[in-house]
Amino acid sequence: MKKIIFLSIAIFLCSTLVTAQELANFVNNKPVISPEISGNEVIFRIKVPKARDVKLYGSWMANYTDRQDLIEKENGIWEVILPTPDPEIYTYHFIVDGVAMSDANNILMQRDGTRYLSMLLVDGTRSANYKEAEKRGNLTKVWYDSPTLKMNRRMYVYTPYNYEKGKQKYPVLYLLHGGGGDEDAWSNMGRACQILDNLIEQGKAKPMIVVMPNGNPGQQAAKPLMLAENTFDYRDPSTANLYIHSLAKDIVPFIEKNYRVIPKPDSRAVSGLSMGGGHTMNIANNYPGMFGYIAPMSMGIREGQDIDNQLKALKKAGYKLYWLACGDADFAYPGAKLLHEALDRNGLTHTFHVTGGGHTWSNWRDYLNTLAPMLFK
Repeated sequence: MKKIIFLSIAIFLCSTLVTAQELANFVNNKPVISPEISGNEVIFRIKVPKARDVKLYGSWMANYTDRQDLIEKENGIWEVILPTPDPEIYTYHFIVDGVAMSDANNILMQRDGTRYLSMLLVDGTRSANYKEAEKRGNLTKVWYDSPTLKMNRRMYVYTPYNYEKGKQKYPVLYLLHGGGGDEDAWSNMGRACQILDNLIEQGKAKPMIVVMPNGNPGQQAAKPLMLAENTFDYRDPSTANLYIHSLAKDIVPFIEKNYRVIPKPDSRAVSGLSMGGGHTMNIANNYPGMFGYIAPMSMGIREGQDIDNQLKALKKAGYKLYWLACGDADFAYPGAKLLHEALDRNGLTHTFHVTGGGHTWSNWRDYLNTLAPMLFK
């Protein structure tokens, strides 16, 4: 009997020892929280036990070359505590021994062309509409045939809350991305769905459909789908405006055939950033009278570029709103100013919306947030 009691005690002690060890392992390997916003501070952490040097780059920093050193804490966890940036959406990455790395502990990511970037959302007035609304519309990935480009292509289509249940017809905003982007850019980095959901829910914007096409004429869809691509020479006059013609001849007719829309110029808007701003100008100039609302962002014309005859034709065809937006630190600002002067010179009523900042999503999200309430009034 004594042997049995002793053996039972020994087994109990061993099991207790194992449990304590497991508990210690659990404590030492507790989840790393990053980023962690606490009032006026934000903490970034990464676990890299054998690293020699760890730095952080964030899009809120003044220059692309700026870096912030992290300090190694216990258990190979490196961290840095910084002042919380102003309310906005930012991207960031770590540099571990010279190698850029995303934040593995942060599920919020953005895809910017071929780059995946960790995301920091700082809550506040400016960023309020970048969060989910109570009443949300739907985003659909839509395949359509493009006779102009001779391929089957993909675009994203946002429909407002309750679209599927009603019979109402809606106006349409054609929202165009910039160079290096694709059909995913405005919904992913631009928060277009969240912005429209919030503005519509608040009664600040009319319910509308938003079409986000792929502006790269050689692509069937975004690169992650690994589909074959064609090559077009944008300097060749015969192919320079293929995408513009496809937008007018393939995409708009497809949307007006397959969705409940109001097929009139006053219920069509076109807007885009950077390259998409160029597409916005070009389709307005090549198809005057097709769109009642025209809003290029962060784009303009070159010194000596003559678009006077096109602008006169646009004026004659008529439009409801011409809204040009650009940051005064944007490399596109001189060209935007030249476009503003050309619009003035030819008597086209318009708004030149100048903000601070540069060629960034911070501006483009804000521009969409400002533009949408002005549409279809």
